[in-house]
Amino acid sequence: MKIIHSPAPPAPEPVPPETSGVTKSHRAYAQIRADILACRLMPGTKLNIAALAGELDVSLGAVREALSMLQSEALVVSEPQRGYTVSPVSPKELADITEARIAIESLCLRTSIERGDLAWESRLVAAWHRLSRLSQSEAGKEEHLSEVWSKAHAEFHAELVGACGNDWLLRMRAMLYEQSERYRRMSVPLQTETRDVPAEHKAIFDAVMDRDIERAVTALESHLRKTATIVRASVAL
Repeated sequence: MKIIHSPAPPAPEPVPPETSGVTKSHRAYAQIRADILACRLMPGTKLNIAALAGELDVSLGAVREALSMLQSEALVVSEPQRGYTVSPVSPKELADITEARIAIESLCLRTSIERGDLAWESRLVAAWHRLSRLSQSEAGKEEHLSEVWSKAHAEFHAELVGACGNDWLLRMRAMLYEQSERYRRMSVPLQTETRDVPAEHKAIFDAVMDRDIERAVTALESHLRKTATIVRASVAL
């Protein structure tokens, strides 16, 4: 008896990335998160789910999922019957974030300098070179922070501790960096000509390349405290 095999059913068409619910929720998350960190969505701003869904061309569910992820990062807060709001800022939170970041990032930096090899040094040199060639503000708009510079700045600070090797410490450092980013961006219009940010970065970089742990940690702490001092004077606080 001859057995006739039915042809195999065609493989299902792959779901295009932009029609995937997970992808859309992450796209909404990434955009809202970027807007919060860049202070395009200011602290205390009420987040209208329907409006965000329309702006981002995603479903209400995708926005709700995105906001839930942002709440877990403490970038938004939710209250019963009131919905979601961009997390507010305060002098106390600024002080707490600054002290926590100094403690964690200093520990990461110490370990990174102790463990760092030539490959790490090369990555750090590249990150420093890129940052040092960029202007902090947009051309002709001194009060607007350059997004290209901001990315290079984040990469430089991440590379400083890139040889730390402790994933938990690095996760905490990254979270504190992002929380402090909102405050740092608020300081840009308030900075005076007396602050030389490139010189502050160079002092940290030179100390790290000299493998001078105490000088590097002192330069890093001074750098972080200067930002906190400037932001503390903001009327937004």
